[in-house]
Amino acid sequence: MKVILLEDVKSKGKKGDLINVSDGYARNFLFPKNLATVADNAALSEMKSRKEAEEHRVAEEIAAAKEIAEKLNGKTVTLKAKAGSSGRLFGSITSKEIAEEINRAFSVDIDKKKLAVADIKNFGEYSADVKLYKGISAKVNVKVEE
Repeated sequence: MKVILLEDVKSKGKKGDLINVSDGYARNFLFPKNLATVADNAALSEMKSRKEAEEHRVAEEIAAAKEIAEKLNGKTVTLKAKAGSSGRLFGSITSKEIAEEINRAFSVDIDKKKLAVADIKNFGEYSADVKLYKGISAKVNVKVEE
C-alpha cells in the first residue's frame, strides 16, 4: 500500500515521503497513530503543491540573500570606541554592535548570530563574514576608531 508520511517514522522515511508499506503495517500502526495517510489522488496533488510552494519559498530566500550579499560585499562599517592609555579598547567590539551598525548603515536586517568575526580588542581594520544562507555569504570590513 502506498502512503504519505505525516511525521518522521524511524527506518521508513521522513515527513512528506511517499513510501510503500504492507497493508497491515499501515492499518494497524501508521493510520491509528496519524503517522501516515493513504496516497490517493487528492493527497498526491496536495503533496505536490506543498513541495512546489516550498521550492518557491526557498528560491525567494536565496534571491533575497544574494541581493543582500551584493549590497554588503566589500563595504566598510566604521565603529567608534573608547580606549585606555595603552591604546587598547575598554572591553571589545561584539558581533551585536557590528550587526547593529550594518543594519543602521545599509538598511538590511542582519542577525548577530550570522556574523563570524574574531575578537576585536584593538583599533584597526578587521574582516567579518556574514552568513546569509547556506553557501551564500558576504565579506564586510570593520574599522574600529577612537
